[in-house]
Amino acid sequence: MNRLIQQETKRPRRHAAALLALLMLTSACTSVGPGRQRILNAPEKSSIRGIEVINLEDGNSPYLTSVQPAPDFATSFGQSVPIGQFIGKGDTLQIAIWEAPPAVLFGGVTVPGTVTGSQGTPLPDFLVGDSGMISVPFAGSIQAAGRTLTQIEQDIAARLRNKAHLPQVTARLAQNAASTATVVGEVTASVRMPLTAKGETILDGIAASGGTRQLADKITVQLTRNGQSVMMPLQSVIRDPRQNIILRPGDVVTALFQPFSFTTLGAVKQNAEVPFESTGLTLSQAMGRAGGLLSADPKGVFIFRWEDAALFPNRTAETIVNAEGKVPVIFRVDMKNPSTYFTMQRFQIRDKDVIYVANSPISEFQRFVGIMASTIIPVVSVDNALSRN
Repeated sequence: MNRLIQQETKRPRRHAAALLALLMLTSACTSVGPGRQRILNAPEKSSIRGIEVINLEDGNSPYLTSVQPAPDFATSFGQSVPIGQFIGKGDTLQIAIWEAPPAVLFGGVTVPGTVTGSQGTPLPDFLVGDSGMISVPFAGSIQAAGRTLTQIEQDIAARLRNKAHLPQVTARLAQNAASTATVVGEVTASVRMPLTAKGETILDGIAASGGTRQLADKITVQLTRNGQSVMMPLQSVIRDPRQNIILRPGDVVTALFQPFSFTTLGAVKQNAEVPFESTGLTLSQAMGRAGGLLSADPKGVFIFRWEDAALFPNRTAETIVNAEGKVPVIFRVDMKNPSTYFTMQRFQIRDKDVIYVANSPISEFQRFVGIMASTIIPVVSVDNALSRN
């Protein structure tokens, strides 16, 4: 049996289902899992180096407060302001020039409802090229990119003042190609939505795409801006107006049908992957969905997850930090402590969390953590750890 465990820890990372199947096979050889004290002593006894162990007994723990909030749009990106009607490269402009009689430069047609004898001359559409300039007859090259329609109108009129008779200029954005946001994913139709001075928001973008193809409580919205991506449940964006932020040019809104899940292992009613809504789930709710504890050590409830390394400024040099800047963490919950139940109502379960409940303090730590670590820690670290015990 030991040879089986050592061989398994040398294999590449497996799917969660394979890990669960292996754990069930292990439990057939040893009817109990790792004990509470074994896990708590892991860093000191070097069973598996590089793992942080955090107690969640104190319901007012500052650490609990620091890890509870998930990233949100308002905090990550701030509140934007409407972009205004700034012209960009690739936009198409429609320009008309008006002259008071007698018309000197432009021979137009009399427009009903205007001053008698005034002439209006619509010009061909102007495409703003790579240079950001447009070329207007008798006015020359005009800077368009990065300017408003009013500024362009004033510039053209100033260039024509000594050439045309009392020139008046109107400019309109015929095609908005520069100031757009993209909406893709689980929506009726992916769209490239023009942004205007109105200030289109995330929900405006989803509405413009025809809405989501799945129920809102099953949809996660990802906003990507300037290389940064943040995900939130769609229901949270709907409930909290602060999260429905104004879009900026180049934003990508992705609607994802991505039901979250956590895995329960050990002395609980069911060892399984349990789905939960994108709106979130607390530890107390998760324990309820797992069916509660069986013949378990009530002080031996643990949550395994990756956390941001920035939350551990005092971590040791042996703490493992992966390529994403995260460290493996074991949260310990003592269900004999009454204050723990308040903590459980505040502690948010995250996608891919593993909840393990120990059922005997005398079991070998390597039986469980050795297999678990093989999915999150470099194989060589697990091999070294097991060889020392």
